[in-house]
Amino acid sequence: MGKRKAIAAMAFGTLIATLFAVAIAQTSRPEILRISPPSGPEGSRVEITGKNLQEASAVFLGATSSTFTLVSSEQIITLIPHKSITSTITVVTPRGRAASPSAFVVANDPRVPDEVSYKAGYVNPIPPPRDFKSALLWGIAIADIRVPGYESAKVEIASTKLTCRVDGTDVILNDDGGNARGGLYRRVPWFGTDQHDPMPVTYAKAVWERASDPVLPRSGSSRSDQAVILPVGQRPDRVWHFWSPSPRAALPSSNLEGCTVKARVKISPGALLQMGMDYWRTPTVAYASGGNNHEAGASNWYFPSDQWQEATFTDIGGPQF
Repeated sequence: MGKRKAIAAMAFGTLIATLFAVAIAQTSRPEILRISPPSGPEGSRVEITGKNLQEASAVFLGATSSTFTLVSSEQIITLIPHKSITSTITVVTPRGRAASPSAFVVANDPRVPDEVSYKAGYVNPIPPPRDFKSALLWGIAIADIRVPGYESAKVEIASTKLTCRVDGTDVILNDDGGNARGGLYRRVPWFGTDQHDPMPVTYAKAVWERASDPVLPRSGSSRSDQAVILPVGQRPDRVWHFWSPSPRAALPSSNLEGCTVKARVKISPGALLQMGMDYWRTPTVAYASGGNNHEAGASNWYFPSDQWQEATFTDIGGPQF
């Protein structure tokens, strides 16, 4: 009789412990209460508010992994990933998965054509391999065939500059004026092959007024320099992919914090432009599918203006949460 009571007591104790463990697990399961904002383009910064988020190991938009940072047990900040579609946001922890009460609506800028890969700016959350010793800026220019008169669309490039921050100091790697190298690549699908045609260019004088250009010298009211012209409207079926005319530069051998691209451009109606940069294994290694280059990211798109613009991209500081 005593043995039966002991067994019964043990069984009851096990049941209580199991129920208690289940209750604890249920109360510590993650929960998403809201997301803010509820919609936006790729690259949007989204605040996830909920409960028991402190052990988050992954965040997904639909089935696509999202870069995120944990703020507290009640808040996560995530960035909407590349090529996203409207989907719920899911947070994964060791104690379960939580889905947002409503889907995040991906709404990209309608001025960016559908076939474009990166519809908004981004910074690659994965740093370049340690043995990568070089960097090169690049740009992409295209025509928007939805715009009347796109056949005459063009992008003028007066200068491009690549600087990299090393131990708190900005070091100039490339500083070029009035020229560019590049090619015409397949547009649909986007960069569908590495095969490309030569990039036809013309040249003209670039003139801008002091009031719109803070880098002009103190004397004089305007400056005139050569600009390279990309007549993108003449080949709207191609991506006009260009890069620095000067050789790929070596990175300084010290603590690299990131790099910044600047391009002085004028974009006519019917054209648009995006800037970015890649890290490279060496200054002379050729492009190959085996991983000789590592994309640092890309800027937001720049749109037509009757004024000169400074198109910029930087990966200093990494993804901006």
